[in-house]
Amino acid sequence: MQTVREQDQQYRGGTSGVKYLFRGPRIDWGVILFAPGEQLGRHRHNQVEETFYFVEGDGGRIIVDDAEHPIVTGAAFRIEPGEVHNIINDTSTPLKAVFIKSAYLPQDKVNV
Repeated sequence: MQTVREQDQQYRGGTSGVKYLFRGPRIDWGVILFAPGEQLGRHRHNQVEETFYFVEGDGGRIIVDDAEHPIVTGAAFRIEPGEVHNIINDTSTPLKAVFIKSAYLPQDKVNV
């Protein structure tokens, strides 16, 4: 068994961005915080499925294969391998999501 506490981990970008709680051996998962004006960046995965569950903030949008979907607290989105996706926080408040990526393939991300 492995245990971590979110508050003991750091965001990749300092005050926002990705915060991994577990990396491998079978999944990646953690939280991601989008400050106002931030976005994930358009990308896809060849083999990895990625899920986002929004736990904080309303507004912003997730774009999957050019289809836009509004973000509200409690919404979950599962992204299949090959689907191009981006998350944009165009609000004045932070958005926070839990993310899960499976399988654990750190080099599978392709920016588009």
